[in-house]
Amino acid sequence: MPAKTAKTRSDGFSAEERAAMKERAEELRAEGKKGAKKADGLQTLLDRIAEMAPEDRALAERVHVTVTATAPDLSPKTWYGMPAYADEDGKVVVFYQDSGKFNYRYSTLGFQDSANLDDGDMWPVSFALKKWSPTVEKKVVKLVKAAIS
Repeated sequence: MPAKTAKTRSDGFSAEERAAMKERAEELRAEGKKGAKKADGLQTLLDRIAEMAPEDRALAERVHVTVTATAPDLSPKTWYGMPAYADEDGKVVVFYQDSGKFNYRYSTLGFQDSANLDDGDMWPVSFALKKWSPTVEKKVVKLVKAAIS
């Protein structure tokens, strides 16, 4: 019988995925229960953006400015440690995943099922984001407007 070692191999969640789940658990605790004071979602979101690598931070800041200007009724918060924007029911509509979150080569602008992007039987809900430009901004504005319509 082989000897057990202190280091075990796991085919489950990656370290980054486990960290995201822990962040989400902390977010839920911070939001509190039944009438308890909710955490300041905006400050938490801004703190999370400040922790990002410079390239990711620059994109996240542009996403934040664009989403809040386009959809001021969405509430900023973090969701699994990512900047996100929720509707009045607290459901995430749009989120930004920085490339460093799961060591991807690009950041992601994503939409949850509460976003109104339906287009027939199939439509995109996630978009790779490498650089910000006026063209990208126009596309993001159009997507966010559709998502909240």
